[in-house]
Amino acid sequence: MSERIEDDAPGVGLTTGEVARRLGVAPTTVRTWDHRYGLGPDRHTGGRHRRWTPEDVARLERMCALTATGIPPAEAARLARETPAPETGPAPSARSSPAPASRAGNGLRLGDARQECKGIARAALRLDAATLDRLLLDAIREHGLVAAWTEVIVPTLQAVGRKWESSGERYVEVEHFLSWHVSGALRRAAPDTVPGRPGATVVLACAPGENHTLALEVLSAALAERGIPVRMFGGALPVESLIAAVRRTGPAAVGLWAQSRTTASRPLAAHVASMEWGVRGARRSPSVLTLGPGWSGRPTPGTARPHGLADAVTALEGLAAR
Repeated sequence: MSERIEDDAPGVGLTTGEVARRLGVAPTTVRTWDHRYGLGPDRHTGGRHRRWTPEDVARLERMCALTATGIPPAEAARLARETPAPETGPAPSARSSPAPASRAGNGLRLGDARQECKGIARAALRLDAATLDRLLLDAIREHGLVAAWTEVIVPTLQAVGRKWESSGERYVEVEHFLSWHVSGALRRAAPDTVPGRPGATVVLACAPGENHTLALEVLSAALAERGIPVRMFGGALPVESLIAAVRRTGPAAVGLWAQSRTTASRPLAAHVASMEWGVRGARRSPSVLTLGPGWSGRPTPGTARPHGLADAVTALEGLAAR
């Protein structure tokens, strides 16, 4: 007979909802695996309350890793039950610190990143769109756009990138899938577009030939949260189009993103910084921020290079408020 634990016993483990968030699956999936395959907690609390110990969670993690490789659920459940669990420490609780990183099956190595990273990575590996959307939006709502991007989304994107690079590009579809859903989550989480104000608008664009837009998308959303009007032009904006956009908007600042040094054009950034508009005697020029790792190395004259998303938000907020 299984051991019973009193309902009010402290620190007896995780609830089903907490386990689901750790694994990156829906709570109904956890319950289905319990009812259909016998992967429920080894111990039960009184009434309807259920608590999952580290051993229980480790078994479900093996189930997730096995199904991510394409093994049918029934066979994955049998293997998960038969595989000995690693030694574990005290039972986890909802307020405990994230457990040390692990690597099971085809899981992603995420270092000491938040538990949310693991759940998002597992949902991406399974190409589980509904769960992935929910987890991304939950992270943004809980931590805010800037912290969710820096501490949850970026580490997960990096882990997925390392995964396909080290496996013969087998997981390219996972990276594309995750990037698409991150973009969608950023759009859904962003507030309504802020109307333009003379001299207070921020122009965001990728350098010509640069198509990585996610970092600009989160920057645009974070600025909109702060009531700053943004004009976002996305990837690979041609030189002539960038110059025309700057002349038409008369922005307080221009943010140019370059992921690689091959797309970072210092002459273009310097030219935009030297542009002027307005009546004679009161002409203005935009402040130009070079954003992204492509601009590393020697500085570009007449421009600023913030380090990270939070610095970029602070700098642009100050420029737009002048």
